[in-house]
Amino acid sequence: METAINLLFIVLIVWFAYTRFGPTKGLRTLKDAEFRSKLETVPDALLIDVREPAEFNSGAIPGALNIPLSQLGQRIGEIPKERELLLYCRSGMRSKTAARMLSRGGYRHINHLQGGISAWSGRIVR
Repeated sequence: METAINLLFIVLIVWFAYTRFGPTKGLRTLKDAEFRSKLETVPDALLIDVREPAEFNSGAIPGALNIPLSQLGQRIGEIPKERELLLYCRSGMRSKTAARMLSRGGYRHINHLQGGISAWSGRIVR
């Protein structure tokens, strides 16, 4: 009985880790240069900063729309499903979580900046 409980516990930990950190359907993780290239070559791409407003106001990629991860569920209707989405946050964790939410909502053209704005070498506006 104890072995079965231990096995179940291990399975739950693996499942949690996979769902939290595993691949997200439809998500492309882009490095800084790839992300900048996508911004330049896809004119109708929607750039979304999922950081909180205070973080956004301290500096953002030009043209970004601020939809904080904490508000994404209520504001998902503002995001057109047919557009290419470019997401970023501070380090890449929140944008990946946002991508997972969007993917579950039927969005298919989702990209996020690996390393977040911390990895961004382009221009920032304040």
